[in-house]
Amino acid sequence: MLKKRQIAIPKTVWTLGFVSLFMDLSSELIHSLLPIFLVTTLGASILTVGVIEGISEATALLVKIFSGALSDFFAKRKLLILLGYGMAALTKPLFPLANSIDMVFTARFLDRIGKGVRGAPRDALIADVAPVAIRGACFGLRQSMDTVGAFLGPLLAIALLALFHDDIKGVLWVAVIPALLAVALIALGVEEPAAHARARPFRAPIKWHLARQFSDRYWWVVLSGAIFTLARFSEAFLVLRAQQTGLPLTWIPLVMVVMSLTYALSAYPAGILSDHMSKKHLLALALILLMAADLILAQALSWPMLLLGVALWGLHMGFSQGILATLVAETTPAELKGTAFGLFNFVSGLFMLTASVIAGGLWQWYGAEMTFYGGAAFAFIALIMLGKLKTG
Repeated sequence: MLKKRQIAIPKTVWTLGFVSLFMDLSSELIHSLLPIFLVTTLGASILTVGVIEGISEATALLVKIFSGALSDFFAKRKLLILLGYGMAALTKPLFPLANSIDMVFTARFLDRIGKGVRGAPRDALIADVAPVAIRGACFGLRQSMDTVGAFLGPLLAIALLALFHDDIKGVLWVAVIPALLAVALIALGVEEPAAHARARPFRAPIKWHLARQFSDRYWWVVLSGAIFTLARFSEAFLVLRAQQTGLPLTWIPLVMVVMSLTYALSAYPAGILSDHMSKKHLLALALILLMAADLILAQALSWPMLLLGVALWGLHMGFSQGILATLVAETTPAELKGTAFGLFNFVSGLFMLTASVIAGGLWQWYGAEMTFYGGAAFAFIALIMLGKLKTG
């Protein structure tokens, strides 16, 4: 145990951590205000918000199957990472320029394509450079730094809303700056291992016969990720719930601050724990936290109760996302890690779309409470399924 903690985390992992921090600062500054902007300024329905969020997040996950496979076959993980983050940075000005729901959807869609392009190659590169003994800690560190950015983004939104007198579009322009910093860091600070200097023969990104090369344990991870995704809909509904409880516009981003803070504080310790104890037990704990969060949010009538539910939601994220990524890395051959992350996210993307559309429909037709009760029910089903799945 002591030796694992003494192994240094590679420079590339730290750099990718700061890249994630800056890009998430930019993205979450936008996302902490976007649901309110859509509903109050552009007149979108809650179901429309759910559809936009579902399609956008599912797109990011589905695109990862192509980027992951291409990063394996061309051995150019850094190039795809730079392309993905660069594309996301270029979409940031579209949000403050938007005057219609369609334009917001276009910006969100293109931004998530960028996320999809970069996600699997980035995770695969971390798996390439991370020492096996501290792989969980490396994934946990990147996830924590990502979430620190997600914490600072809405915190900055609160300060800017106060400074700009609730001018949402003015605040959205500031998000362009950290996105550009993230791209500069990739270009200057990310290095690929020498083993990836030579490209492999090209194969189509989707070849389902490759599935036979993955172990049963890998497919257990894929199924676990899918049921987790079905139980966890878009955080946009947390922002809308905050508005419903009466929080002033300036303080609505506080919801994302609290969620991201508890996520950031728990992701790295959870990653270290996953190197030494049952990952299945940690995932079960994450589902219990999600059920508790949903039940509290369903009943939230005041901001302290709302923030308690949001904090538990963040803890659930910390105890699940990095651990699932570590399991993908541990259960796949080195030459197919990008493909493995891509397949994992392909399946999760289908469930993400379903989850957010269901959440939006429940809210619009039966009320906000039913959205969160539905989430708790899905989490309970996922917990039962997790108990029946074999880890080896």
